[in-house]
Amino acid sequence: MTAAGSCLCGAVRYRVTGPLRPVIACHCTQCRKTSGHHVAATSAPRGSVEIDGAVTWYASSETARRGFCGVCGSNLFWDGPGSHLSIFAGTLDGDPGVRLAGHIFCADKGAYYEIEGDVPKADGEDPALTTMVR
Repeated sequence: MTAAGSCLCGAVRYRVTGPLRPVIACHCTQCRKTSGHHVAATSAPRGSVEIDGAVTWYASSETARRGFCGVCGSNLFWDGPGSHLSIFAGTLDGDPGVRLAGHIFCADKGAYYEIEGDVPKADGEDPALTTMVR
């Protein structure tokens, strides 16, 4: 499987060779602040992601950083502990075949929306959801 994506202006492009994890929506305060809503992200092993262009990295905590395009500001990646790089699903081109599989940090969600649907929901972190790769 190969998937590709980019920022809005095209200055940063990436390609993933191999499986993508299903999409997980994160409602934590940091994700809401950086995106303006919740973040929907997939992930892939770091070694399977090839990035072309200059990603600007922001250390959003002691253990994680967020990657975005320094030209257009598109949020692209979340890079934290573990073997995978999270990829913001909205930056993928076309239909790579991944679907929403759960929500994390639901206790931190914005007051202006409800989380609906039958997929799993966790009040905080849930390793069973965030490390799932098919």
